[in-house]
Amino acid sequence: MCGIIGYIGKKTNIQKVLIESLKTLEYRGYDSAGIAYVTDKVNILKAKGKIAYLEEKIDKEELGELGIAHTRWATHGEANDINSHPHRVGEVTIVHNGIIENYMELKKLLQDEGYTFQTETDTEVAAAVLDYLKKKNLWTNLEVIKEFSNYVKGSYALGIIFDDELDTLYATREDSPLIVGIGNEENLIASDVSAILKFTKKYALLDKKDIVKLTKNKIEFYDKELKSVEREHLEVNWDIEQAEKNGYEHFMLKEIHEEAKVLKDTIHEYVESLDAFLNKMPDFSRYNKIHIVACGSAMHAGLIGKYLIENYSNIETFVEIASEYRYKKVFYDKNTLVILISQSGETADTIASLRKAKEDGIDTLAIVNVVSSTIAREADNVLYIRAGVEVAVATTKAYLLQVAMLMLINLKMMVENDLINNKELKEVLESLKNSPEIVEKVLGKEKEYFQIAEIIKEEEDLFFIGRGIDYAMSLEGSLKLKEISYIHSEAYQAGELKHGTISLIEEHTKIIALMTDEDLALKTISNIKEVKARGADVILITSDILNDNYDFADIKIVIPKCHKYLMPILAIIPLQLIAYQVAKLRGCDIDKPRNLAKSVTVE
Repeated sequence: MCGIIGYIGKKTNIQKVLIESLKTLEYRGYDSAGIAYVTDKVNILKAKGKIAYLEEKIDKEELGELGIAHTRWATHGEANDINSHPHRVGEVTIVHNGIIENYMELKKLLQDEGYTFQTETDTEVAAAVLDYLKKKNLWTNLEVIKEFSNYVKGSYALGIIFDDELDTLYATREDSPLIVGIGNEENLIASDVSAILKFTKKYALLDKKDIVKLTKNKIEFYDKELKSVEREHLEVNWDIEQAEKNGYEHFMLKEIHEEAKVLKDTIHEYVESLDAFLNKMPDFSRYNKIHIVACGSAMHAGLIGKYLIENYSNIETFVEIASEYRYKKVFYDKNTLVILISQSGETADTIASLRKAKEDGIDTLAIVNVVSSTIAREADNVLYIRAGVEVAVATTKAYLLQVAMLMLINLKMMVENDLINNKELKEVLESLKNSPEIVEKVLGKEKEYFQIAEIIKEEEDLFFIGRGIDYAMSLEGSLKLKEISYIHSEAYQAGELKHGTISLIEEHTKIIALMTDEDLALKTISNIKEVKARGADVILITSDILNDNYDFADIKIVIPKCHKYLMPILAIIPLQLIAYQVAKLRGCDIDKPRNLAKSVTVE
């Protein structure tokens, strides 16, 4: 979602610093951008649309060493220049991520005090609250920020410049992520670690309601009571090159082609040996009920986890959308485990669901990609996937690794419930170790996927069907296609077609069918024949269940022979690459699809 960068330091071309840093945050999704920089006063430049439009406005001759910048994903008010950040009210200039929930109430209070507002945003109200508190009381700027947290409700990460301290950058957070970059004669704040990598690999995390005061050579941390505190210094373990395309046309394509490597890294982390696997995975023996909570693609990974855990480990499993779970009445018992899945570890609804479970005294386990993210820090236990940086908004490699991690969880549960013997376990673990090689083979069929993309590129409606675990994969395949190509697609349980949806099937309707579950294959074939009888064109993604006897499909993609346990990892790759190729043929903005954001940090 929205991106924040703030810089104070030795580099004097502050506008260039801010613009270049904003470009590293473009992948988060945004519709406008702006910068505020200090010369002898605070100057503000803003523009709707791409950062390039903002860049056209800068004065290359103007120098300065302090500034804040922002990429906005519109929530309150349309995307335009005036609603863009930074916002300035009185003697205060801010950038803001998150949502101030009581901004209308605060706005009325401030209007009664004589404030007028130029925008529709909650952020302008936040700036006005800071200015009001500063003028009303003889407080230091630290005290103003402390009192601000008592006035507002909701989530926020703020970068703040006060007119009476134009050599100092302030920041604070509540629920929305914010880090502090620790440099040499330069310090930074950012919503994402990628924004600081051109300056430093060292950073610190802010706790809730922490306040940080930065000058060129000093960083001071304060807790919510303004007590001076220390925050652990961490170090990024990847390079800026990992956030670059390295010759690929798009980040999404690069990240799909990294799937074999990141799968190998993750499998090696947990499955180096049988003993390592048993020791590194948590103890699940006391749980008889699992709740998997996530959003979007992570929720689809959770559906695959549900299928595996219920069918192989005999444990009742529920998959819940986080934005619903956080508000619903949940029936736990003392032997329930809540598994939270989030690539970023900062997904707002998933964080709220985690806190709901913890408040109710229920054990929590996180599957995340980002070390020390909010979900990773707050969950009782955490399993990290090793996806590295994922820039494209539409997740690919992180989703694949989430599925792989759920496979490992299920295997450990099978061991604990005596549902697999050592010989079978070693066989599956060995298959997982060898899976990166098969992933490479699947990736190598790009010409076949391109031919399919050519066939469906002009479609405006398309259906995915599957049964059991294939239905879960169909949901993700459908989401990928609609996310980046803007083709309307829906995924259905194949057996449900005749209960209404089959009325939409007509001559040359395109159907993508998944059939990798041998036990359900004959039933799926019957459903495929139903749509064929009504004129549909069927594209089949399958394992070699029928020894190449697939005369009921117009086109087929056959996954190389492998252990059936690996199929959910492998079968999704053609769907990712087909979606990519279709979007490319349609001229879409693949890495930054319209209206979408990488890390959804608002509710």
